[in-house]
Amino acid sequence: MEGIEQQPAASVSTQQERPSVTVTKPIPYTFDLGNLTVFDENIVSSNPSNAEIASISRDCAQALINQLLTTCTIHTSSKNGTLIKLPAPSTPLPREKPLPAPKQETKWEKFARKKGITKSKETGSKVYDEELGEWVSKWGYKGKNKAGENQWLVEVDEKKERTLKDGETVRGLNRRERVDNVKRNERKQKANERRERKYGA
Repeated sequence: MEGIEQQPAASVSTQQERPSVTVTKPIPYTFDLGNLTVFDENIVSSNPSNAEIASISRDCAQALINQLLTTCTIHTSSKNGTLIKLPAPSTPLPREKPLPAPKQETKWEKFARKKGITKSKETGSKVYDEELGEWVSKWGYKGKNKAGENQWLVEVDEKKERTLKDGETVRGLNRRERVDNVKRNERKQKANERRERKYGA
């Protein structure tokens, strides 16, 4: 039985030809690269098909990529890869949320405004430390009110020392007084807020 010589099948490309990276339109695109936006003012049919919409979207995306690669600064590094520095946005966008309400003045701020009292650095949250030669916080982390806690020598008040219980120290007493002052100030602040809500301005 003679073998049948098999003829090679005709090579038919199953892939569609890729569209060109060059996009030309009757009306040129306008871009807002800061917002990664392209504006297409070319006329579209009244009832476009899905294929037409996909083609228009592809052209817009290709034109945006071309514009980014030709006009923006490109940085390449082994650590971060390739980065493109975008310009500032040129299209104003609406806010997602409304503007926050203006903060109401406290009772002290109203009094200070009426009396013309201005807040200086000395009366604010900073105080000058002569030993360090710089301005430091009055309270909080590394605050001036904690200056004596880490000293190897602490001045002892005899009256306070007599009130100490077993196991208590002068350092611990000063720390507890500071905590009590913070809690007392918080209670006063909450009372002022309740009074403000009740009686208004």
